[in-house]
Amino acid sequence: MKFLKLSLLALVLFAATSCFDDMDDTISSSTTNVKDFVWKGMNFWYLYKSEIPDLADNRFSSNEEYSNYLNSFLTPEELFESLIYQRETVDRFSAIVDDYIALEQSFDGTSYSNGLKYTLYEFPENSSNVIGIIKMVLNDSEASAAGVQRGQIFNSVDGTVLNIDNYGQLLNQQSYTLGFVDYNDNGTPENEDDFVESNGQTTSLTKVVYNENPVYISSILEVNGENVGYLMYNRFNNNYDSHLNNAFAEFQASNVQHVIMDFRYNPGGSVNTASLLGSMVTGQFTGENFSKLIYNSDLQSQNSTYEFKDSFNGIGINHLNLSKVYIITSARTASASELVINSLNPYIDVVVVGDETVGKSQASITVYDSPNFTAQNRNPTHTYALQPLVAQSINSLDEAVPSSGLVPEIEVIESALNLGVLGDVNEPLLAAALADIQGSSGRFAPSIEKPFLKPIDSDLDKNPFEDFMYLDDDHSPFK
Repeated sequence: MKFLKLSLLALVLFAATSCFDDMDDTISSSTTNVKDFVWKGMNFWYLYKSEIPDLADNRFSSNEEYSNYLNSFLTPEELFESLIYQRETVDRFSAIVDDYIALEQSFDGTSYSNGLKYTLYEFPENSSNVIGIIKMVLNDSEASAAGVQRGQIFNSVDGTVLNIDNYGQLLNQQSYTLGFVDYNDNGTPENEDDFVESNGQTTSLTKVVYNENPVYISSILEVNGENVGYLMYNRFNNNYDSHLNNAFAEFQASNVQHVIMDFRYNPGGSVNTASLLGSMVTGQFTGENFSKLIYNSDLQSQNSTYEFKDSFNGIGINHLNLSKVYIITSARTASASELVINSLNPYIDVVVVGDETVGKSQASITVYDSPNFTAQNRNPTHTYALQPLVAQSINSLDEAVPSSGLVPEIEVIESALNLGVLGDVNEPLLAAALADIQGSSGRFAPSIEKPFLKPIDSDLDKNPFEDFMYLDDDHSPFK
């Protein structure tokens, strides 16, 4: 990965650090060292710096006042959280990590996984019992090799029935055995008498180092004599840009008249990859403004523009020159996925099918504890790094993604008990997009009720760093 390269102007770097040169001489403990880094990194880069009085350049009148301020926080994490602007509503995404090695590996597409993506539910409602429903099995993973399928339901791990108190510990193990069940609605429309019963199936899985190709499905579907390209794309990872371009080469060779891009489980990633994907869908807007990044008031010189492109890394982009595209979304669709929708909207007809998206339009960078905040000459005494929001992403009309998310034109909520097979023409969300292409959405678009199961807010199946929209190319401020 071309990971956050640097050549900030020396004058800019000097301005960021010179006022605290003397303070470095007074720092002794490792924890204080990290807190010093946290404040300086946020003071320089944070998008919402002007909204946080403690980040003002004139906040401290002396080294002693600054030192006392840092020491008033027990941990670097506590200090970091105190500097976040409206955590619940505005900045829901800035993060501090204590292991930047794992963060870097995540951006490269490497994680520790058995390949399962699932949602946990309380079942029955108002009960302490928990069931898990498999929503996706990653390609070439341990779970895929074991034959686990989307839609399977489990309620036990290592023979212990899951409940609200033990599911975290049981599913957080490196290796475990899942016990599968069948769902029985007892032949009634009511939920209260539903139950699950063991079907005798079990599967043992182990989490291993796993590299995920985000091009999960790329296929050609024939609808009413026309070719439709279907792409399920699960993360904007620049290491797989050539794979993405190859998928569009297949679409191009098949002379597709329509394209459906499935972002329902895509949490975001590289802004540059998002611009490349926008260029693959189109082709008639090369050189025009795809997306803009706006930094804090002190860093306006860093503001930059992504354009529709013809090539990347010396490779020609496979353009489709479409005037309309379908994009499938869910409540997990975020960041660079939303950026693609928002940035294509001024140019072509974007039909969003599915659920409202997360509502994230800010980009981040990785800030290290080094003289210039890059990976070069990092402080060797710790592995902390910051991933703060540093820029607002807007489209060519200066519009950002609403914090409430993007609202679909065709609303179809994925039902836990009617998931269907991903990529199959009868899968409910894909079927809704295909029905609209056929001009028959009023007759054939499926009506999917919201799942009555109560989902549990759990990150056990998630890569902890997957929600970041990051800068990784020549638009990085570290260039």
